[in-house]
Amino acid sequence: MRRRSALMVAEKPSLAASIASILSNNQAHKRINKICPSCPVHEFQQVFPVTKETVLFKMTSVCGHVMGIDFSGKYNNWDGTDPRELFSAPILKKETNPRMHMVNFLNSEGREIDYLILWLDCDKEGENICFEVIDATGLAYTHGKRSPYQQNIFRAKFSAITPKDIRKSFEQLIQPNPDEARSVDARMELDLRIGCAFTRLQTRYFHQKYGDLESALISYGPCQTPTLSFCVERLDEILSFSPRSYWQLKLIITAAGKQLTASWSRGRMFEKHQVEELFKKTRSNSKAVVRSVSRKESVRTRPVALNSVEMLRRASEKLKMSPHHTMQVAERLYTQGYISYPRTETTHYPYNYAISDVIKEHTASTHWGDIARDLVRNGPERPREGHDAGDHPPITPTRLANEADLWDQSSWRLYELVVRNFLASVSYDCLCMDTIVVFDLGSEAFSVTGKQYVRAGFFPVLYGINKLDDESIPEFKVGEMYPFALSIVEGQTRPPDYLSESELISLMEKHGIGTDASIPVHINNICTRNYVRVDASSRHLFPTDLGISLIHGYRMIDHELCLPTMRAQIERELGLIAKGQAEYREIVSNATRMFLHKYDYFIENLPKMDELFEVCFTALSDTGKPFTRCGKCRRFMKIIISRPYRLHCSICKETYSLPQNECTFQPSEKVCPIDRFELVFHLLNGKKGHFFYLCPYCYNYPPFQENSHNDFATPRGGATPRGEPVTRGGRMNSMLCAQCPNPTCEESLASNSVAACNECDTGFLLLQQTNQKKFKVQCNECYVVINFKDRVDRVRFIEGEFCEDCGTAFLSVSFKKDSGFEKFKGCVFCGEEMKVHGDFYASDRQSRGGSSRGGYRGRGRGRGRGRGRGRGRASGRGRSGRERM
Repeated sequence: MRRRSALMVAEKPSLAASIASILSNNQAHKRINKICPSCPVHEFQQVFPVTKETVLFKMTSVCGHVMGIDFSGKYNNWDGTDPRELFSAPILKKETNPRMHMVNFLNSEGREIDYLILWLDCDKEGENICFEVIDATGLAYTHGKRSPYQQNIFRAKFSAITPKDIRKSFEQLIQPNPDEARSVDARMELDLRIGCAFTRLQTRYFHQKYGDLESALISYGPCQTPTLSFCVERLDEILSFSPRSYWQLKLIITAAGKQLTASWSRGRMFEKHQVEELFKKTRSNSKAVVRSVSRKESVRTRPVALNSVEMLRRASEKLKMSPHHTMQVAERLYTQGYISYPRTETTHYPYNYAISDVIKEHTASTHWGDIARDLVRNGPERPREGHDAGDHPPITPTRLANEADLWDQSSWRLYELVVRNFLASVSYDCLCMDTIVVFDLGSEAFSVTGKQYVRAGFFPVLYGINKLDDESIPEFKVGEMYPFALSIVEGQTRPPDYLSESELISLMEKHGIGTDASIPVHINNICTRNYVRVDASSRHLFPTDLGISLIHGYRMIDHELCLPTMRAQIERELGLIAKGQAEYREIVSNATRMFLHKYDYFIENLPKMDELFEVCFTALSDTGKPFTRCGKCRRFMKIIISRPYRLHCSICKETYSLPQNECTFQPSEKVCPIDRFELVFHLLNGKKGHFFYLCPYCYNYPPFQENSHNDFATPRGGATPRGEPVTRGGRMNSMLCAQCPNPTCEESLASNSVAACNECDTGFLLLQQTNQKKFKVQCNECYVVINFKDRVDRVRFIEGEFCEDCGTAFLSVSFKKDSGFEKFKGCVFCGEEMKVHGDFYASDRQSRGGSSRGGYRGRGRGRGRGRGRGRGRASGRGRSGRERM
């Protein structure tokens, strides 16, 4: 009889390893599936609590979302699609990272399994990934038709990577929640439709007009834009602030050899002559008389349990860590088992939470062990009643760690923050005795306050302070008289400071912008988009000219576009979907319809924003410097060297996108034989001198569609100057000269192909000559490059001759006269003779053949490009490509 098997899937490989180790008692066997080597499979046998039978468990993981959503093919054409169409365009699900082959991997591991157990993160996003995994494995899921134990798909709910929590979750499996998953689908669809429509419109409009925006993408987001608006609103308050002069009386009392500054009961006054009159009346008194001495007890309450928002606030304010970085560190601490799940809104400990056990574990700490031992000895205080959001328990330590146990200073400081907040939340309140002494000076009253700490309580625990210093004052009695000094102090009111990250987080929470998981993302977006810059020491947010112009423009056209109320309403409606109280399609349709009306009004009034942009930014025609000639008018085009990189012809009023990776552009005198545009020399920074030529027109309007593909045209996994592949009229991507099949171009694939690349399986190795008259062979798809050494004087093709062993085109290599080497003819890859004349650098991928010094072997001419692209080796090279001088 076949033994039953179960596939278990976590959200990250490290999480899968930890869970497998706990459930198998460190007996799991690790294997690698070649389909997706980055996600190991841990196998072990264990009794399945649901069926009470021994089952073979296969524990593996995904790497975040398996699937994402995007528009279908033609709608990814920025210039061929009206952004308005995106509000109703069909949406497809696509693999988030096709190179990982995650769907095939899950389908392979899911074959013939009897059970699927989902260990994804326990939030709405994790619930959504659950159903992506279910779809990938090919299993059917019917919600609510049968009891959980009659189904073969289960969900594990857990909040910490500890043996206790994991085993408890394993024994109490539940069903996945399709309603929560659908709410995430709804949010993703709305963000895609609204964000892409407004972003494409803005990006195209402003990039065609201004040359120094310093942002490749002028994005709009239903959460991102209100977040930016908070920052600009504070700046507006600062700029519109009018300082006012004020005056006040300052009294210094001399008592017991000390000088004490007393506060005036009137505070400050804005009429100088009134203060001067009071000063004259008051200073005539010889002594200040004690009117009253009062004492009262004040309490500083201990903190509630820690949730995500408070952790982000405190990390920014105290540790000077950005919210984005804080959440990254917190997630790693969680997956390594040091803290509980870091995305939670709850500040109330569960009734069965073992507070005493956690405290006892920390008595061994060299940093706060004394505090923990005091709490064990005296007993912890009852935690304050916090808010129970019904999601996850508060963030708490799950394992004792010392500084040496963690990987960097940021992780240690954040871990310490979590531990100290937990210990402080079960410590006593801080008690103070405040003494207030009121002095009469004629008809005016002044006061001095002293503070004595009766019980330090949680204060030293939370802030790591060894001792609290009292603010002591001498003993005073009613009726006593003391000498004084009186003066008038002048000051000015001050504007509020720039918004800090912690203040911004509070505003976002208050207005319902984002969630505990997405708040760091929205703040990070407005920084990376160059809408605000952050001062690292104060964590204050300074809006840039671009950010200010956008928000002021939205307010000018439709102020609701940057108000938090619209997004807050959408978040509430998404919450109804998650609770099963609203229909997915109805909510999405209503929100889409509302934003479509706003889009129509916005595009009608968009030119009004030019009034703001013209003040801060330079017109495209006045930006840049002359670079290469336009093939249409033969005048020099200007290169715009701020992102997005582009060429602009002020005569033809045309703009041409350039690659957006880290690179250097140089002009050349070479001319494209197709359209007469001068070629641009494109050198990739940090890639061992990897370079290509490109024709600005062919790069943007590929003449040979079957060849219009290029990994180098965009950053790896990134976007083009406009945020998506360069497209024209439904034709995708872009084309470099190294991918052009035109044999009359001396820089084309047809003229320079040596062999198919053995590293990437899709590229070709081309013979190229640099601007410095040096020779190299490099791949037109990956980062393989073979640099010939300086002693090589000339390299040319030997027409019609190829290596019988590997199919590589034969080359003739001449050396400089004083090098001592004779001319070489033959295959540069086979044999040992050419190894000393070139340096081989592999791509980002692991090399599958060859050595670091000339041992690389091509795949020969017979393989071609394959896969229907129609790019085999060109049989006829033009003379310009046959001999490289």
